Amino acid sequence: MAEMLLMFVLALMPIIWLVSALCGLKMEAYKASFGAFVVAAVLSMLVWHMAVVNMATAALEGVAMAIWPIVIVIIAAVFTYNLTVHTGAMEKIKGMLTSVSSDKRVLALLIGWCFGGFLEGMAGFGTAVAIPASMLMALGFNPMLAILSCLLANGVPTMFGSIGIPTTTLAGITGLDPVRLAVMQALQVAPFVIVTPILMVVMVGGGFKALRGVLPITLASGISVVVAEVASAQFIGADLPMVVAAVVSLLVTFAMALGMRGEVPAEYALEVKSDEKDDEPLGAAEALNAWCPFILIFVVLVLTSKLVPFIHEPLSAIKSTVNIYSGDPNATLTFSWINTPGVLILICGMAGGLVQGCSFPEMLKVLGATVKQMSKTILTMLSILACAKIMGYSGMIASVAAFFVGTLGAFYPLISPILGGLGTFVTGSGTSSEVLFGAVQQQAAGSINADSYWLCAANSLGVSAGKMISPQNIAIGTAACGLVGKDGEIMGKISKYAFGFAAAMAVMVYVGVLLGL
Repeated sequence: MAEMLLMFVLALMPIIWLVSALCGLKMEAYKASFGAFVVAAVLSMLVWHMAVVNMATAALEGVAMAIWPIVIVIIAAVFTYNLTVHTGAMEKIKGMLTSVSSDKRVLALLIGWCFGGFLEGMAGFGTAVAIPASMLMALGFNPMLAILSCLLANGVPTMFGSIGIPTTTLAGITGLDPVRLAVMQALQVAPFVIVTPILMVVMVGGGFKALRGVLPITLASGISVVVAEVASAQFIGADLPMVVAAVVSLLVTFAMALGMRGEVPAEYALEVKSDEKDDEPLGAAEALNAWCPFILIFVVLVLTSKLVPFIHEPLSAIKSTVNIYSGDPNATLTFSWINTPGVLILICGMAGGLVQGCSFPEMLKVLGATVKQMSKTILTMLSILACAKIMGYSGMIASVAAFFVGTLGAFYPLISPILGGLGTFVTGSGTSSEVLFGAVQQQAAGSINADSYWLCAANSLGVSAGKMISPQNIAIGTAACGLVGKDGEIMGKISKYAFGFAAAMAVMVYVGVLLGL
């Protein structure tokens, strides 16, 4: 037992360092993340006896995975936003959004919750933080508040992000029926889906008093997602619950916002900083022109998704599969060269820029400025993913899981969602968390005679909490809103929500096992 405890503590050292460096030492994320990588590399060799070449190639695989598809999609998302600012389209979008409502509580729901949920469901990989946070900031939100509200909103959609990849991956690893698993996930996460928009309004409005006057639309935003998510999981499958739910919620929230237009309390009225002096409503052509990049992103992501197999399959076939990690010839990494969100969003952004009258040389300047803006974030991504791969391949993650399974016994369900959250905290990816801990959850379910669907879904549930405080996700937000270096402060502020969710999830999962669910 003493040896198991020691290995558990040592395995957590990269994470302990990362949190301490960000929150305690106030270190910039790229420096803290590189430190975590160094700690993981040294421990993997000294304690887990990982060969130097295996450690190096594990890190290299993490770097490759960070570059493609994660870094490319982050750059593409922020570039699209920056380009709309450059062309002046964002000013028109701001005017259109505030014509629906000038209430920052309602705008947070429309953009951070509904539109952000759609982006997570379609693309994932940070787009659901980068684009909505940038848009909220452009509307006049405090940049810190814009990031925090989008981080909060981005938690619960993650299990069904990127066309349901985390769920279908978990089903593949465990051999569980993906439809039944998706329904279980949707039911488990339902209370937190309803609570999240409420907490967003409280956060944006500065307290629970902010719910006054907007509680109906806030509840409708959450409940509509729950109903659509469960129905979509049951009748369509595991791929589209979040996409369908986000669209339904957007329609419901938009309709209710139009119906409640009127005098907005001064403390919640958003004073939009816009150069547009003309109060005349935009014509249809102007509106389409302004929204063109985002409309293109929506249409292209749908057309290239699994919904349209005759387009999806040929594009997905343009890929390369390589073995980078030398310790396992079966450990492969696949690069999709065209049908990946980053490439598609970049193409759509440029096409939208051309429609808005931006020349190609101008777009290249915006792209260059975007890469420079994101340089520290890119370094953070490289270090975080290298660290995660070393922890996974060396056995450090397995040591953490073994400690929990071996010591908690019947109380294991209390930690089940925590493992899911830990996996996402380290990797920034719900899919990676399912890969790391999915089989562990299934084995634990068998050892304590619990339902495999319930405990495996609990891993996905915990992902929701871990995604909020993932350094990778936070770094994306700070880069998009110009707050690079504020990662530790943001982590400290969002942690109370993530930890609160994790605690409630742990209790719910444990009670569910006791009730035989």
